[in-house]
Amino acid sequence: MDRPRDGRLALLLLLGHVITALEVPLDPKLLEGLPQPPTITHQSPKEYIVDPRENIVIHCDAKGKPHPGFSWTRNGTHFDIDKDPKVTMKPHSGTLVIDISGGEKADAYEGVYQCTAHNQLGTAVSNNIIIRQSRSPLWSKEKFSPMVAQEGQSLILHCRPPAGLPPPIVFWMDNNFQRLPQSRRVSQGLNGDLYFSNVLREDSRNNYICYARFPHTQTIQQKQPITVHVIDLDSLNDTMADYFNDTDLFSEKPVDERAPVFMVPSGSLSSQMVLKGEVLELECIADGLPTPAVSWTKLSGEIPSHRASFLNFNKTLRITEVSEADAGEYRCTAGNRHGSVHHTIRVSVKAAPYWISAPRNLVLAPLETGVITCRARGHPKPRIRWSMNGLPIEDAPKDPSRKVEDDSIIFSEVQTGSSAVYQCNASNEYGYLLANAFVNVLAEPPRVLTPPNKVYQVIKNRPALLECLSFGSPIPAVTWFKDSRSSMLDGDPYVLHKNGTLEINVSQAANGGKYTCVARNNLGIFENHVYLEVKEPTRILRLPEYRVVQRNRHVLFECKVKHDPSLVPTMTWLKDGGELPDDQRFRVDSDSLTITDVTESDAGTYTCAVNTTLDQDSASARLTVVGQPDAPTDLELTDPGARSVQLTWTPGDEHNSAIKKFQIQYEDGLHQSGAWHNLTEVPGTKTTAHLKLSPYVHYSFRVLALNEVGYSRPSMPSRQYRTSPAAPDENPSEVKGHGTEHNNLVITWKPLTGLQTNGPGLLYKVMWRQQDVEKDWTSVSVANVSKYIVSGTPTFVPYEVMVQAQNEYGHGPPPAAVIGYSGEDFPSAAPGQVQVVVLNSTLAEVHWEAVPVRSLRGRLQGYKVHYRRERSLHRHNSHHSEQRSESFGPSRTRGRLPHLHPFSVYSLHVTAFTGRGEGPASATQRFETPEGVPGVPSFFRVSSSDLDSLTLEWGPPHERNGRLTGYTLRYQTVNSSHDVGLLEELDLPSNHSSVTLSSLHHSTRYKFYFSARTQRGSGPALTEEAVTVLDRAPAFGNVSSSVSEDGALIRWEYWGSEKHLYVEYIIDNSDEDWHTQKVNGSQLLLKGLKEGLAYRVRVVAGGQEDERSEELLVKLPAMVSPQVDIATQGWFIGLMSAIALLILILLIVCFIRRNKGGKYPVKEKEDAHGDPEIQPMKEDDITFGEYSDEDHKPLKGSRTPSSGTVRRDGSDDSLVDYGDSGDTQFNEDGSFIGQYSGRSGPPSPVNAMNSLV
Repeated sequence: MDRPRDGRLALLLLLGHVITALEVPLDPKLLEGLPQPPTITHQSPKEYIVDPRENIVIHCDAKGKPHPGFSWTRNGTHFDIDKDPKVTMKPHSGTLVIDISGGEKADAYEGVYQCTAHNQLGTAVSNNIIIRQSRSPLWSKEKFSPMVAQEGQSLILHCRPPAGLPPPIVFWMDNNFQRLPQSRRVSQGLNGDLYFSNVLREDSRNNYICYARFPHTQTIQQKQPITVHVIDLDSLNDTMADYFNDTDLFSEKPVDERAPVFMVPSGSLSSQMVLKGEVLELECIADGLPTPAVSWTKLSGEIPSHRASFLNFNKTLRITEVSEADAGEYRCTAGNRHGSVHHTIRVSVKAAPYWISAPRNLVLAPLETGVITCRARGHPKPRIRWSMNGLPIEDAPKDPSRKVEDDSIIFSEVQTGSSAVYQCNASNEYGYLLANAFVNVLAEPPRVLTPPNKVYQVIKNRPALLECLSFGSPIPAVTWFKDSRSSMLDGDPYVLHKNGTLEINVSQAANGGKYTCVARNNLGIFENHVYLEVKEPTRILRLPEYRVVQRNRHVLFECKVKHDPSLVPTMTWLKDGGELPDDQRFRVDSDSLTITDVTESDAGTYTCAVNTTLDQDSASARLTVVGQPDAPTDLELTDPGARSVQLTWTPGDEHNSAIKKFQIQYEDGLHQSGAWHNLTEVPGTKTTAHLKLSPYVHYSFRVLALNEVGYSRPSMPSRQYRTSPAAPDENPSEVKGHGTEHNNLVITWKPLTGLQTNGPGLLYKVMWRQQDVEKDWTSVSVANVSKYIVSGTPTFVPYEVMVQAQNEYGHGPPPAAVIGYSGEDFPSAAPGQVQVVVLNSTLAEVHWEAVPVRSLRGRLQGYKVHYRRERSLHRHNSHHSEQRSESFGPSRTRGRLPHLHPFSVYSLHVTAFTGRGEGPASATQRFETPEGVPGVPSFFRVSSSDLDSLTLEWGPPHERNGRLTGYTLRYQTVNSSHDVGLLEELDLPSNHSSVTLSSLHHSTRYKFYFSARTQRGSGPALTEEAVTVLDRAPAFGNVSSSVSEDGALIRWEYWGSEKHLYVEYIIDNSDEDWHTQKVNGSQLLLKGLKEGLAYRVRVVAGGQEDERSEELLVKLPAMVSPQVDIATQGWFIGLMSAIALLILILLIVCFIRRNKGGKYPVKEKEDAHGDPEIQPMKEDDITFGEYSDEDHKPLKGSRTPSSGTVRRDGSDDSLVDYGDSGDTQFNEDGSFIGQYSGRSGPPSPVNAMNSLV
């Protein structure tokens, strides 16, 4: 972690203002009441170049009390601005504004100006301000002839720009305003000329143009283009010879290579002067072929590297902020392969005057003493001249309290009215300095300028600075007090500075409180109160720690902070000193930074910076992002050999985790193309490996790099490297011989791999012979197999076996013989003399004689004893027949049979077995096991309990293991703390299954241990506990019920012995069986009960004698059916829809019938009116049935065929109601046609249909 170091910069800055004379503070309220001589606050520079296109503004501002007046001189004489209407002075300022917008020339106002600011207490003057107009003259008209240069010669193109004010900036471009390329061969000098150390053919062009830019007026002047032709004399002679019969017109030889010669500066020695603080530029440009290189040295010291720079392709040495130490001799050297040349430049450093101690304003009280000092340096040494209120001090009024001594003026016992402004002028031939300093004689009582009741806050163990900025004349004396003001603060831990500031070097909590500063002089006293609060420092308790994380993982930096409760910290996280990336993967919490899905760009230094208004703390930790290395590249095979090659590669990027090793893999393109195998490994520091190879393999290699993160991707495969074939170097391994049948021998081996074959045509020569019987080997050669079967062998005899590899290029090394046996057969004899010795009721030992070797016919693996339990000797036990076996080693002739059943009959036989299997069985032997202890009783429980007795029941054990002789009952009392009483024992006959223990203690818990016995002893016991009851109080109480929508909730209390509890219920007055639900607790919710019925409910404790609670009658209320809105029922909606549809159909039928015949009431009235436009129809034209008033009256509210509305009374229906006129026409059936508006027209064929709609 990196912590910033706490500095005392604030303290040093504050105390830097301590040791001064009395100064008038800049407090505006204080300044309003204090007289003060003028002070120049702002003025134009000494050299002021003005733009002729803009007004001239010459600045001069000053302050003082009363506010000063201003006047000007020009060229040493009074400048009356009232006489020139173009010149004005800004209000409350001495700044001049010269208006030249009306066409006046700026050069008319050139000259030396000086400003004077004056009030009743003195006069201050400005510098001499030289006003000059900027100038950007045009280039003189000139025409340049083309410049011809032979290739290899040097060349200078002169610029010579017109003199401007200020001087122009020069650069070379072509006529497309593209800068000409410059190099070590071609470059621009400080004077603007273009220098060619040697010219080339490509330097030929006709647009070398020098431009001059005048920065003040922002104008650019262009010189006439210069044309340069670079010629090659050999090519020119050849060309001209074709025209002049091979005459060589140019006899000059081509330019030869040459040693360097300086083009600028000339000679071997030159000098240059520079002023202190300015910029020194030294230049050396040389010609030569090849192009020379330039270097710089200082003969009398070192070139200041921090201020020096080499420009223009090392041809220019530039030193900034020149000091006297930069004077001396500088040597530039130009060299090429033909030699070198040197030039020495002597640099002298002069200095215009500069201040050592500029005069400062002096505020004195009457009769006080003071000094104004003016000290300056320069080269040559500057001359000091004093003035008073703008007049040479020799011409000023005499003052006995003033004495001039060279660079100082001493004032003694000054008097009121001696205030004045003094000017110090320090000058030499390179410039001057002018400074104003006033002497102000004041008599003022003390004032404290620090705001009252100011609260200072400081961090514990840091310095505290309590200000008491005061003013008064004479200078007030300041003292400090704390809280009760019992004593003045002076000495450790307090430091009182001359400016009145109180410093506490190491602030502690006890230093907090109220402080009082008192300022005194002979004119009065003033006091001020401030407060100090000491805060706990802000510290990072849990720092972020260095993290190494893999790519795409998450990382967490913690930063837990402790701070003063009254300060609010602000935590900022930085990465490499800058802001965190704007990325959602960066999550900043209150005390941590989390970066998800880390990438390599996230690596860097993360800083947790905690800031308060008073202090700060920070801690940093580095994040290293690691990843799997990149794949190696550039695989190369070298040093090829018959069975070796050298592999080299270039490692990939490690991704911040060092490579531990390289894994070299190979592919055999001949035998197993596409499969890669590990060949060897080399340390991660190596990038080459000498590989041992096998014959007859087409190798391709690749390399993988491994670091802490994992393996890289494989490299690209190398080129294929093929080795030549050869005889095998090794034979098959794991050669074995064994039989699978009694008359064969199976020879097996592990085949050679592709790398081991060493050549084509791989065969295996299999050889065998019977050990100690056959001398000659029998052999056979096979291919592509890993076993060979030899048939017709004797049973289980030893053979010597060998397998040798061979290919088209020879045999492998001589193989070693291994011993194998031909196949085994089953043993031909059974073990003899089998005897059984019964050791106890569960263990017997069997003895037998070994089978003769000649009868084994194989390798004896061991003996097996097969036995089974035929039956139990107890008449109550069922017969069992379970077959079991035990195996014993080949050297054993006896073995034990464990875990037998007591009191049982067993049979057994013994066999011998080889690798082929078991032989014949021995004669069957039978034996009996004696009695043993019985098993646990089948059950044991307490069937009933009483005040002083308990009844116990049991069942005989399932495994009697003999004849039961009885039962043993032991019991003892157990209290609430589990302490037990004396153990009592009771023997019970074997033919009993229950017993009642009487004379027991009431309300007592008993623990029982019950076991069965045979002649061999007692078996394992069952345990049970029971409690005698105090009286015959009911076992159940507080049985209650409550009914809800979910069912009936039954609750009870049970005080009886531990039993299974049930809830039984039945419908009242029914003959059905009781329903039972088992419970575990003291309540049960009965669900599924029918509403409106009553149920009888009781709680039962199940056991030998069931205990039941009193029956409870639970009534379930009948559920009221909810009122159904018939209008919302589906059947009602369907019925109403059918009725509406039927009515609609009837209406349509009625409308159709009326359209086919009959009269409307409206029509009858129209006939009665006798409309002349309507011709009455004759009865014999066509017959229509008329509607009667009763049967065919339209329904009320229904639409008429013309969509009109039928009136209820039917008496005043008329077509007038449907239109404005009576010219409506009717169809043949009496329906009217036309529009209601009364317009007549041809009958519409669709009106009849429209009337139905």
